[in-house]
Amino acid sequence: MIVRNWMQANPAVLGSNTLLSEAKRILSETNLHALPVVDDGRLRGLITRAGCLRAAHAAIRSQSPDELNYFSNHVKVKDIMVRNPATIDANDTMERCLQVGQQAGVGQLPVLDDGHVVGMISAIEMFSLAAHFLGAWERRSGVTLAPTRIGPGTIGRIADIVEGTGAEVHAIYPISLGPKGVASGDQERKVIVRFHHADTAEVTRALTAAGYEVIESVQATH
Repeated sequence: MIVRNWMQANPAVLGSNTLLSEAKRILSETNLHALPVVDDGRLRGLITRAGCLRAAHAAIRSQSPDELNYFSNHVKVKDIMVRNPATIDANDTMERCLQVGQQAGVGQLPVLDDGHVVGMISAIEMFSLAAHFLGAWERRSGVTLAPTRIGPGTIGRIADIVEGTGAEVHAIYPISLGPKGVASGDQERKVIVRFHHADTAEVTRALTAAGYEVIESVQATH
């Protein structure tokens, strides 16, 4: 999965000399959490809704007409923008995007192509991706297996056991347990299995009989 296929393409951008009050208005009206700051075609920073709100609240709390006037007519995006923000390349994978976001501790990443801003990827897109994987909009049942060592044929065996109950397997996800989600070659992983079946308990019994420990199960509602 490539970032350019999931990003918000052609995002609105702001110049660094844009008044902060104007940036706050645009972010509020578009319901966006961040916008790239671009001068002469190059990314200079990132302005966030949270940053704008903090600055506005500071001016309001002062109850000083001079402070409010200064905020409205003098404070610019460049004064509070995040400089040198974390970015992702349009041709990177979504897996890499998740890693960068987690390592940087941010939920918005400008997307670059040959040094130019071509999109934004945010926690919203990342959440949407996870929701697609987990079948959030589908009526899937599921089980999660206790940490299991994954070797050649392990996923196939699990799929065969589940399908042997008459279930229709839709997805199997081994989930890394390493620090910050970084997998190692011999690491045990929880295994999430998503499927359609009228009786999740039957699937649980079959997996348990085969030696797998089921730590949770969810029956889809209809």
